[in-house]
Amino acid sequence: MAHSSSSLSGGETRTLSGKYLTFTLGAEEFGLQILKVREIIGYMNITAVPRAPYDVRGVINLRGQVVPIVDMRARFGMEPIEVTDQTCIIVVEVKAGRQRFHTGIIVDHVCEVLDIEDKDIEPTPQFDGSMDTSFILGIGKIDNAVKILLDIDKVLHSGELQDLAEAAEDEIG
Repeated sequence: MAHSSSSLSGGETRTLSGKYLTFTLGAEEFGLQILKVREIIGYMNITAVPRAPYDVRGVINLRGQVVPIVDMRARFGMEPIEVTDQTCIIVVEVKAGRQRFHTGIIVDHVCEVLDIEDKDIEPTPQFDGSMDTSFILGIGKIDNAVKILLDIDKVLHSGELQDLAEAAEDEIG
């Protein structure tokens, strides 16, 4: 099987094929590398953290671990909607430097796990430079649909969330 790859800074390359958990925000469908997903939980009460960024809803206590929660609609500048029985939190593992930690992302609906091959992944479209697309790994083409494949580490700007989790942990206990 041929592997296409995308370039990273420093001459490093990576293969994009693999399993992706897909989810929706409004009419759009996105994919996350399944290896980044730790668990999927139903929507639950979130403790607000004062002075948190607009898209950070707060933190939850997940089996004794304080986990910051990011509203993906807010992160992407989408209109908020009411929480439904389809709304859930995907707990992902992100990297901040050499550290790894968990963050929850609120999504409208989790769809399925897809095995996407390199031949079905197009490079991220380049716009006129007015739009930052560095958080997009590529565009998955499945049947007649398009799925935006996300680099969750870049979407979440890990450092700010790590600081928030540590501050909340200090406040809580």
